[in-house]
Amino acid sequence: MSRTVICRRYQKELEGLPKPPFPGPLGQDVYENVSKQAWHDWMEHQTRIINEQHLNMMDMTSRKYLQGQMAKFFAGEEVDQAEGYKEADKD
Repeated sequence: MSRTVICRRYQKELEGLPKPPFPGPLGQDVYENVSKQAWHDWMEHQTRIINEQHLNMMDMTSRKYLQGQMAKFFAGEEVDQAEGYKEADKD
């Protein structure tokens, strides 16, 4: 049976990640409070931001920016969008 979490983004009990997505306290926090679906949605959004803004993930400023966007995303706050991107309706 898969583990469940009360997802910070979707505010309901959903399937959790199988393991922390990265080491350290932030990875543990995501593991304990973010659903598998919210993580998947973030990864898609993150990819759009990286591509649109041509972020260099070797640059600490870009990584900190993405980390801030991730925190806002999981909190359900407004996040930067890729220009011209329109999210499809979810039924």
